[in-house]
Amino acid sequence: MLRIHFTIDDLVRTTVAPTADPLWEVVLAGDRLRDHVQPRVFHDWVNAVRKRLDRRDPAPRLLHVLAPVSDLLTPAESADGLEAGLAALRATPPHRLAAELGRLGPLPAWVDPLLGGPRGPAVLADVVRHLHSVLVEPHAEVVRESVNADRARRARDLVDAGVPGLLAGLRPHARWDGSVLEVDSPHDRDLHPRGRGLRLVPSYFARRPGTLADPDLPPVLVYPISDADRWTGAAPGGLDELLGPTRSAVLECARTGAGTTELARRVGTSPASVSRHTGVLRGAGLLRTTRHGTRTVHSLTTLGEALVTGRVPASGR
Repeated sequence: MLRIHFTIDDLVRTTVAPTADPLWEVVLAGDRLRDHVQPRVFHDWVNAVRKRLDRRDPAPRLLHVLAPVSDLLTPAESADGLEAGLAALRATPPHRLAAELGRLGPLPAWVDPLLGGPRGPAVLADVVRHLHSVLVEPHAEVVRESVNADRARRARDLVDAGVPGLLAGLRPHARWDGSVLEVDSPHDRDLHPRGRGLRLVPSYFARRPGTLADPDLPPVLVYPISDADRWTGAAPGGLDELLGPTRSAVLECARTGAGTTELARRVGTSPASVSRHTGVLRGAGLLRTTRHGTRTVHSLTTLGEALVTGRVPASGR
């Protein structure tokens, strides 16, 4: 059991990451790939990965060997994206890499030629990039949309009941008692953020919550999103067929409220294109647009929310 002890300052500084962390997803996807029994939602992913992977590729085996030192593989910089995380891996001092490897005890004979010496960190970064391209990148749209759905859920918890409601919403993997968050974990330990707050990071691939071993690093809790939020590739309720893929994506991404530029970034199109689509969706009664100072915010109407979630009332509009 992991027990995270909160002060008032920790509650004030607790946040939810806007996206999944790319390097955490590599580590957790590699862990999930080794499961003999997979939930149905992961069947297509497992089959696709196994087709892409060469049986002789040492990268998955290396990831398995290094999994116990996940602090090394998941630098804080990866919160800013894959390239930032890989740059931090390359900048790892060779002596730190050697020390982390030494903590693992006897290693397979093929590991030292790969990671030993001054080029070890660069080789490790190349291996992680390769694994990201195989395990995560082809599934990136599914991960992004699923995490967006989870973020909408967390935003509602936060608006309805503040940070305590946000933490209580992490059930069934964690339980909030008013000052301590008890998290399911194979290791018994206590974590004291000491006023630094906690960064909650949603993960598509995680089976259970995870955190860093070093208590002096910025406190992070990576948690599995709900199975109800995991998308497998088909738009909810057949929206792609009804609205087209771009308008369907705009509706899904607007569930938490978003500006035109943010919607464009999430959907992967231009702000001008998003403006055209939001105009059509607004005219259909699915989207509302409001102004907050100089910022325009798009959010779903009741009908839009019902359509996205598949709960359209029988009486229609």
